[in-house]
Amino acid sequence: MRILVLGAGATGGYFGGRLAEAGADVTFLLRPARAARIAADGLRIKSPDGDSALEVATITQATSPFDLIVMSCKAYDLDSAITAIAPAVEANTTILPLLNGLAHYAPLDTAFGADKVIGGLCHIMATVTPDGAIRHLGGPPASVTFGERGGGASARVEAIAASFAPALFTTRPSPNVMQEAWEKLSLIATLAGATCLMRASIGDIVATQDGEAIIRALYAECEAIAAASGYPLRPKAAASTLAILTEPGSKATASMLRDLEAGRRVEAAEIPGDLVARARSLGLAVPHLRAAYCHLQCYEARRAQAAPAV
Repeated sequence: MRILVLGAGATGGYFGGRLAEAGADVTFLLRPARAARIAADGLRIKSPDGDSALEVATITQATSPFDLIVMSCKAYDLDSAITAIAPAVEANTTILPLLNGLAHYAPLDTAFGADKVIGGLCHIMATVTPDGAIRHLGGPPASVTFGERGGGASARVEAIAASFAPALFTTRPSPNVMQEAWEKLSLIATLAGATCLMRASIGDIVATQDGEAIIRALYAECEAIAAASGYPLRPKAAASTLAILTEPGSKATASMLRDLEAGRRVEAAEIPGDLVARARSLGLAVPHLRAAYCHLQCYEARRAQAAPAV
């Protein structure tokens, strides 16, 4: 199976690197600067599960088809990502998006056809260090979950699982991947909303008088949207998520907060904004999510105003 990984940041670099390390036929589609750095230094992974320095195949423009395309870009880069991968898509190509949220599925379906796009999500705590290495921060085991969006099993999902199995991460083919995607979205939207609003870790938030109540209210709004959309959150998953979101002393923060504190662009429209839009169409009141989205829109407006003129 010929695999094209779009991006070599924290997500694509880690999972694509581990696939290459395990002997998979992996090529990275990268921007020229990232490709040049990896050509010079290799793809470097620093992880509690083992460090690696890999020579990997890179391209800056797709010119031939691939069997599987793993998309690991930021959600706000989706339009340019679609343009970039288009030459690599043929009749039998499968596209596996690992983007945050759910808003990317409709544009991908429009561009390539829903039959080519399977459901996907990943769990990993990682970042790219200033010297270009990928640092896996530990925590729960890194994993990739994927499956047919309509549910059930399929030959292509089984083939992907077989290709991924030797790699140093957990491979999870799922017969109910969109349920799992909604459960992850509810987690990251609450985590991002709370930690960005408060500029604090989960532990610091729940140590305040009203912090835990605010977190629970954010999560309840996400639960309501998921249920009204046909994906009520499973009790066991909800209980596990709330335990993470309200753990005393937890140092956990959202990657969105790390981006915000570094002055980078954030996935505001694609995560809380998408949920707010869905809630509005469903007639649901979501005041905490609206406050979180408003806050992030203000951040992005001030960031744009501060950008140097070109």
